[in-house]
Parts: sequence; structure tokens; C-alpha cells
Amino acid sequence: MQDNTNDQPRDSGENTEESKPTNGSNTVKDPDNWVTGDEPMTGAQRSYLQTLSDEAKEPMDENLTKAQASKRIEELQQKTGRGLNREQKP
Repeated sequence: MQDNTNDQPRDSGENTEESKPTNGSNTVKDPDNWVTGDEPMTGAQRSYLQTLSDEAKEPMDENLTKAQASKRIEELQQKTGRGLNREQKP
């Protein structure tokens, strides 16, 4: 039998600093540039937006587009601190 142990750590598949996208990455697009941005928000967006709106004690607009909902989610995340890394919390 062959010994397959290796002194190198195995890749866990987790993101490391080296594998995270850089600021120049195009993986995060501005909602204003989404092809489907004018469509009604998704069920997942609606649910999360309701949760954030409740926590922030702000009214929820039921008629947002996908792009508008995404922006509103970001605003409410900033306000509530939900969904942000510890370093990003106010």
C-alpha cells in the first residue's frame, strides 16, 4: 500500500484571501446594469426585505423591481448591521 500523506494542507474549498475577487472583479454588478433589473423583485428578496424592514422599523415597498430591492436591501443592511462583516458594521 502506498502512503498518500502529504505535508501540504488539503484545499478545503473555502475562500481565502488569495481566492477572493479583487475590487476590479466584474462578479459584482451594479443593479442598474442588470438585464433583469426591471423585473419584479424575487420572493427571496421580498422575504429578506420584509425582515430587514421590520428590524429597521421602516415601511416596506411591495412594488420594487429586482434592482430597486437589491439597493434597498443594502441600505437596510447598513442601518441594521445585518448581513455585514464585523469590519463593515457601523
